[in-house]
Amino acid sequence: MPKIGLEIHGYIQTVEKLFCKCKSIHGAKLAKPNTYICPICTGQPGAKPMLPNKEAVEKTIQTGLILGCKINSELIWQRKHYDWPDLPKGYQNTISGAHAFPVGINGKFIGIRIREIHLEEDPAAWNPKTGEIDYNKSGSPLMEIVTEPDFTSSQQVYEWLKQLVITLGYIKSVDKNLGLKADVNVSLPELKGERIEIKNVNSLSNIKTAIEYEESRQKNDVPKVRETRMFDEAKGITKKMREKEAEQDYRFISDPDLPAIEIENSRIEKIKKSIPETPQDKLQKLIKKYNIEKRYAEILTKNIDIAEFFEKVIEKISPKLAVPWVTVELLSILNYNKKEFDEVDIKVEHFVELLRLLEKEQITELKAKDILRSWIPESFSPGKEAEKYSKISGADELRKICQEVIDKSPEAVNDFKAGRKESLNFLIGKVMQKTNKRADFKTAKDVLEKLMS
Repeated sequence: MPKIGLEIHGYIQTVEKLFCKCKSIHGAKLAKPNTYICPICTGQPGAKPMLPNKEAVEKTIQTGLILGCKINSELIWQRKHYDWPDLPKGYQNTISGAHAFPVGINGKFIGIRIREIHLEEDPAAWNPKTGEIDYNKSGSPLMEIVTEPDFTSSQQVYEWLKQLVITLGYIKSVDKNLGLKADVNVSLPELKGERIEIKNVNSLSNIKTAIEYEESRQKNDVPKVRETRMFDEAKGITKKMREKEAEQDYRFISDPDLPAIEIENSRIEKIKKSIPETPQDKLQKLIKKYNIEKRYAEILTKNIDIAEFFEKVIEKISPKLAVPWVTVELLSILNYNKKEFDEVDIKVEHFVELLRLLEKEQITELKAKDILRSWIPESFSPGKEAEKYSKISGADELRKICQEVIDKSPEAVNDFKAGRKESLNFLIGKVMQKTNKRADFKTAKDVLEKLMS
């Protein structure tokens, strides 16, 4: 059985970099190379760091707390030395390493022990093929979560990481657009093999594949020395980069340019109070308190904004009605428009009003869906135009419209009389089209069948 540990890296969601006022924006899709840079983040001679970004520090503390960590009262910055083209200073500023006091220690999340969580600056982006370096990324605040080697399978890692991503989304501590990366440590103790580290694996599926390949490889070729490997996504294999460095190889020293950060208990308590329910707690509440089916509760709790929106809706609307309209209709419209819920402005009161109109049969389900689609990017009161959207459910009112549809669709009528029942759906669709989706589906069906018989 393998022993697997993770070192998970996520970009902290801040406006500015860690030690300078440059915007924390990077990635080819977001900015041209070397746009958001200054003497500090490019390591120019004589440039000194500013005090660390307060928001980055507090989001790291917040993450430590939600993962059950003890927060250290004094955080000391260290210089981690290594010689690499993406590190212009020749060292990385980090709250980790020999004699370090990480931001948080000794946590536990869904059965996996968290050894530590710390904060550090990110290096620049180096392209080894061209030799080009983009310093937009240099100095961005990076959070690292280090687990104990408590995982025993790739599937367990995959499922745990999915829950971690959802949980970090609840406190909005990491930039969801940039995702998570992980250094994955794999060993097979029963074969007495050394631990192998796979660097910078950049998606959950790649992490799972890398572990599975490495486990298979080590069974056939038991590692005798520790080494660092890379994951080749195209081939689905790992390749040796170098033998693994030891802590002393990085020559950690305290940074004389950065003072220690004192974390008072009152500050920790204040941050703790700002933490919402975890997805796991909210899931249990939806199931037990509101009697929501687990499959729907799991969908709702994937996003805190959706979950909190739903809880406000069911204060005034029955969960039975609200569940499909949030988990199916609302989410499908967001997906179709490629929008996150926090990118649109759909007000709870408007959503409640829409469902009440539907509940009272003042509008049809099709018309309600039309209104919901029109709320991207901003909702409005559907009651203001209730008469325009009002449902037509009277047989007498629909009879004339249905007769017109029949008169103009002789082929479909003949198909219906010949036993091809699907033609009835075609005719109902024509009625819906003529009534702007205001016709009651059942009434329209009944009237059409009677007229054609």
